[in-house]
Amino acid sequence: MFTKYRVKSEYVTLAASALLCLLYNQKFWTTFISATGGWTMSGAALIGFSFIIIVILFNACLTLVSFRYMLKPVLVVLFLLTSIAAYFTDQYGATIDKSMMQNVLETDVREASELFSYSLATTVIFLGVVPAAIVIATKIDYGNWREGLARKFLIISVSCMALALFVFAFYKTLAPAFRQHRELRYLLAPTNYIQAINGVRKMKAARQGVVTPLGTDARKSSAWVQNPRKTVTLIILGETARAANFSLNGYARQTNPMLGQRNDLFNFTNVQSCGTATAVSVPCVFSSLGRENFTDEKAGSQQGLMAVLKYAQFSLLWRNNNSGCKGTCEGVEYEDLSIPEPGSSFCGTDECFDERLLAGLEKRIAAADSDLVVVLHQKGSHGPAYWRRYPAKFARFGPACQSTMFSECSTESIVSAYDNTVLYTDYVIDQAIRLLSEHREIDSSLIYFADHGESLGEKNLFLHGAPYVISPIEQRHVPLMVWMSDGFQKRINLDAACLTARRDTALSHDNIFHSILGMLQIQTKVYNPTLDLFAGCTHAR
Repeated sequence: MFTKYRVKSEYVTLAASALLCLLYNQKFWTTFISATGGWTMSGAALIGFSFIIIVILFNACLTLVSFRYMLKPVLVVLFLLTSIAAYFTDQYGATIDKSMMQNVLETDVREASELFSYSLATTVIFLGVVPAAIVIATKIDYGNWREGLARKFLIISVSCMALALFVFAFYKTLAPAFRQHRELRYLLAPTNYIQAINGVRKMKAARQGVVTPLGTDARKSSAWVQNPRKTVTLIILGETARAANFSLNGYARQTNPMLGQRNDLFNFTNVQSCGTATAVSVPCVFSSLGRENFTDEKAGSQQGLMAVLKYAQFSLLWRNNNSGCKGTCEGVEYEDLSIPEPGSSFCGTDECFDERLLAGLEKRIAAADSDLVVVLHQKGSHGPAYWRRYPAKFARFGPACQSTMFSECSTESIVSAYDNTVLYTDYVIDQAIRLLSEHREIDSSLIYFADHGESLGEKNLFLHGAPYVISPIEQRHVPLMVWMSDGFQKRINLDAACLTARRDTALSHDNIFHSILGMLQIQTKVYNPTLDLFAGCTHAR
């Protein structure tokens, strides 16, 4: 394309389509080849025809925008964005759908900065900047408008016929492959992120409606109101914590040395998350919708758990060490503790450790003049910079990967760094319980659960955010644990043996909303006792 002569626009779009298909879709092609039987004689023919038809499809789409003043900007943006998408797909095995894109767009600058590396910069330069510069320098011949329109119509018509013939000829092979490997549609760039961005756009537009009140009839039970003792409940919202790496759940490494010694902790081993990314799971778990009925549009159009607690006359506080509450803390007192303060023993240069969520909390508890619910939103085990999530004294397992480029680390070192984050979370939760235990005049409780899990190299996948329908169990299996003071257990007349027996019961984020209402004995029409973890293990409501 880089020439002193004018190049017909048809040749430019065809060359760009071939480059996009060949150079930016390594993960797609390796998955596709595996899904269709590998490099057999017939398989090679299918792969070859598939490449041709994708190029034809890309070319048809680019033909629609191959007009003067339009084609070059489109190609420049495509090369730049697709180079970034290709890097994350190849480096981390990421699949890109609406929820993944939503998570990307709602991630703060500090989290996003962890993903930048010289490897990413190199990829963007060679696959993004260089092709974009060639496009800008190329002199393109668009022809006269009548001739150009005729050629475009012919190209698009032939492309549609070729696509139809191809699908008809290879349907028996392709249909099972795409049904069994649904990730293929999320791996093909640039169609994956274009569809994802469009999905987020539609979702944002749908959010702009009126928010429907929820649980306005919420009231504390009469027994609760008549009890003169004040209550405090901590909801610790974990980040990127996979249940499989908690020794409480049978993990070989001792990642829960503090909590493992407690005989007053209720731990649940079989819990599934609502989503595989914070932007989905947090709004979902704090809504009454449940995973099957959840959409971001629905969640954004009605109030959630915090509003119901407020209607029930609980004082509320949200303390954040993450990238925000994803819309779930509207109307709630909010403290952002993620921004480092000079001289703070809990903060480094760029971020703070989760212990900061507990700093000053004792004073807030003592000053509360009514029943209090506090949400502590952790940084937890957020990757890929796991080693930044914990103080140096918690670097017990090693060697620990200290790079965001997982290709530079062994899987064992990545897992070790991750396990150290779980070790630190164990400490933070234990410290929170100790803080509550010191207030013997208060009936206190704590519930901890994570928003989603994490892949640590299984099936060559890393991080999280895979489309739920094809997501691995590592990204969905999350920890859940509950602690209650003796006073709180007596307040709700808890049968501890009954609750302990539910340790391995199949649970999900769907249970959280209703279990918190049940635990706090809130009476409201939105409460569903069949989803209350504590139902049947406490006195009648």
